[in-house]
Amino acid sequence: MKKIFKVFVSVALLLVAMLTVTISNQTVYADTAYSARAALLMDYDTGEVLFSQNEADRLQIASMVKIMTLNLIFDEIDAGNLSIEDEISVSENASGMGGSQAFLDAGCNYKADELIKSIIVASANDSCVAMAEHIAGSVSGFVARMNDKAERLGMANTNFVNCTGLPAPNQYCCASDVATMFRELVGHKQFFDYSKIWMFDLVHPSGRITQLSNTNKLIRFYEGCDGGKTGFTTEALSCLAATARRGDTRLISVIIGAPDSKTRNKEVSAMLNEGFANYETRQYVFSQNSAGWANVNGGKEKTVECTPAEDYFVLTRKGEKRDVNIDFYYFTAAAPVRQGDVVGKATVTIDGEVIKEIDLIAKSGVEGREFKDILDEVIKAW
Repeated sequence: MKKIFKVFVSVALLLVAMLTVTISNQTVYADTAYSARAALLMDYDTGEVLFSQNEADRLQIASMVKIMTLNLIFDEIDAGNLSIEDEISVSENASGMGGSQAFLDAGCNYKADELIKSIIVASANDSCVAMAEHIAGSVSGFVARMNDKAERLGMANTNFVNCTGLPAPNQYCCASDVATMFRELVGHKQFFDYSKIWMFDLVHPSGRITQLSNTNKLIRFYEGCDGGKTGFTTEALSCLAATARRGDTRLISVIIGAPDSKTRNKEVSAMLNEGFANYETRQYVFSQNSAGWANVNGGKEKTVECTPAEDYFVLTRKGEKRDVNIDFYYFTAAAPVRQGDVVGKATVTIDGEVIKEIDLIAKSGVEGREFKDILDEVIKAW
């Protein structure tokens, strides 16, 4: 009888271990079994991973490769090298892409705005290649930039071979890296100008019309979902990176290799549900807000207003109370002070432990005093 009891206890403990998932150094019990090859749930603002399954496995990710393609496109826009009004010439190579397409006409020009929209909404391979050739001169040159960007983002389990996600030898990524590059994309606010579009008509230069619809069905069927990137090939199976926001909390959910799109959407939704039910994000430092005034020696002004160099968020379990304090320290700066110069520090302390220091930067410049300024002061004081 004792032996039977020991066996029963051992089996019970094993089952508990199998169901246990570590989330932000806390233990919860997951009642969802994910059939996908890999899965990950991330808090957008802090980058904290709330759940992961096989997150570092190198896998095919199909059209989720386009997440990096879009990152480079928006980087070019932010740098002023590309406008959404620019005319993009479509080559024979671009128009001949297989898979998901916008059915672009070779030799014709399309506005960058339309091509970006077709990539985000309909995962158009031909539009990806047209944009890649326009930005880098060739697809190979663009792919080299994609891999450079991946390296800068710390994506150690990623290698891009094309800009579309069509099957290719030695092209791979992982759930953790997908979340990283999708978080970068979500940081481009212009992405949301397109990601929430359900359906649109692409009017070709000839007058021909192609109706395109969003491959991410969750924007209509999951509360708070406002963007994502799907993918499917026979090798990769069904994939999806999606983001949703409820209140102040934005989450990112990634599924790689689900057996079908219905399962993919269900499992992404399940992770988001678990995240929103158990966690919330609160912002404590605001980069747009004033953080006080720092003294300036030898300047035309005696003080300079400063702001935090970055925002700071804290993720907590719902119902959990954490002691968060933000302390500001100001330096005495020597004129001249340039806009953006570091003039202090903000120290974030959580539960008595210093977690982070954030630079306080000058909101404007302060010129140094000249002899004329000193003379004017003397005359005024006379």
